[in-house]
Amino acid sequence: MTSTSSEPNESQCAVYLKALGDPLRLQIVRALQSGPLSVSDLAILVEQEIGTVSHHLRVLFHADLVQTEREGKFIYYSLKEGMLPSRGKAKQSALNLGCCKLDMGPMNPS
Repeated sequence: MTSTSSEPNESQCAVYLKALGDPLRLQIVRALQSGPLSVSDLAILVEQEIGTVSHHLRVLFHADLVQTEREGKFIYYSLKEGMLPSRGKAKQSALNLGCCKLDMGPMNPS
């Protein structure tokens, strides 16, 4: 089995899948499919405390699934470039991990 530098190896795939193995982190990823959000915006969407959401965002960040961008005093989180297929007219919900694709579907209202 050969691997190119653009494809993650098995170790990186395991890191991705482990980070996505929590239901709340899956909700956060679903919410980020629509675009960048702040911790407070995400906390409202997933109905959790800011500290809890912040912890889960750190896990996703260290797994290299999300990226941050600072705007003034706010930090916005978004899915890492290339995780979602290019957004055309039809919204794609499959998360491209390189080693596999995970169909995320829409965020379920609680």
